[in-house]
Amino acid sequence: MMKNIVVLGSTGSIGTQTLEIVRDNPDLKVVALAAGTNVTLMEKQVREFAPKVAVMWTEEAAKDLKVRIADLDVEVLSGMEGLLAISTHEKCEVLVTAIVGMIGIRPTIAAINAGKTIALANKETLVTAGHIIMPLAKEKNVAILPVDSEHSAIFQSLQGQPKDRLSKILLTASGGPFRGRKREELLNIQVEDALKHPNWSMGRKITIDSATLCNKGLEVMEAKWLFDVDLDRIEVVVHPQSIIHSAVEYADGGIMAQLGAPDMKLPIQYALFYPDRRPMSGKRVNFFDLGAMTFEKPDMDTFQGLKLAYEAAQIGGSMPTVYNAANEKAVSLFLNRKIKFLQIPEVIEACMQNHKNILMPSVDDILNTEAEAYDYIAKHF
Repeated sequence: MMKNIVVLGSTGSIGTQTLEIVRDNPDLKVVALAAGTNVTLMEKQVREFAPKVAVMWTEEAAKDLKVRIADLDVEVLSGMEGLLAISTHEKCEVLVTAIVGMIGIRPTIAAINAGKTIALANKETLVTAGHIIMPLAKEKNVAILPVDSEHSAIFQSLQGQPKDRLSKILLTASGGPFRGRKREELLNIQVEDALKHPNWSMGRKITIDSATLCNKGLEVMEAKWLFDVDLDRIEVVVHPQSIIHSAVEYADGGIMAQLGAPDMKLPIQYALFYPDRRPMSGKRVNFFDLGAMTFEKPDMDTFQGLKLAYEAAQIGGSMPTVYNAANEKAVSLFLNRKIKFLQIPEVIEACMQNHKNILMPSVDDILNTEAEAYDYIAKHF
């Protein structure tokens, strides 16, 4: 049985790994691909995977791609219109949303309305619009399959168990490259130091998020919506070996965990073929080589991004959008050497304090809130 997929963000880290899985599974067919501005890689992908439609975010990039693939019968679109068109494409069965940023929200909503299964790798969608997305998915009877390794692990640990017996979620974190350090040891952290992740190979933005623990903060917000649990039942556990990808504790004290080598292809493939488990090559966990696994409490005094995430999620409404937007901008400023590493949570906190919360924000409210946070940062940092 052929399965037709559309990949939003095909040139990024999750997108390219999704296509590696397609390469190994001939019964996956790529209907459409979307990317930002990386025309060179998109051209290679189009020639290899033969989608019907290719979308570039900017018109310039779309024009460039059109010229390069003029010999192929592939429709080239651009911008939000292009994303919406392929997210609701009649041939699409599974939409992989691996696109970064708020631009993932509208295509995801459109795809749910069109009855497509969502393989979700776009954090912003649930962090900022969980109150819109989850009820809509329920109403349309659409499955949202998490691609994030932690959320996939929780999802896998819930299989075959009574949902109402869930006691708490144990969300694991590697602790990033600066685990165990205190604030004064992080004063002069350079971009290069922060980009050295001990276990995972990821894009630049998410690697910095892992170093600040803001990534875990965003994952806490996502877990709240995905699994319909209160914040006080989501516990972050620092587990430096990254072998337990997350776990679920039940009412009887039993804990189900999902373990594996740190490889994003496992959760991606699980979402694409759920509930099947296809064979996959790659590293296996050897318990004898591993020897031991350790666990510690997250240090929220040093890594204030995580503490602020719990606060934003507790307030709810449009506050998680402020958190997300401020973090995104602050990371970009840090990567461009405009602010110091420890200023990232300072930027987030300043934006949260400045914001007048909207209780049930619409998509327009969410996008306006993002713009507001960007404006505030441009003026003050």
